[in-house]
Amino acid sequence: MTNLILFVNAFLSYFLLFLFIIVLVIVACIIGVKWRKSKDAKIAVVADAEADTVEGNTTA
Repeated sequence: MTNLILFVNAFLSYFLLFLFIIVLVIVACIIGVKWRKSKDAKIAVVADAEADTVEGNTTA
């Protein structure tokens, strides 16, 4: 019985560690996607401003 309790204790400890790592990976992916979308939006704004300047429209 003691061995079973030790096994369950070790299993739950590693399972909780596994869940923690999975949550960290998910959070990191969400943050990465948000940062990428923000960077792409900034690049699009700069590209639009440069396109307006090249065309001669400096009303922005």
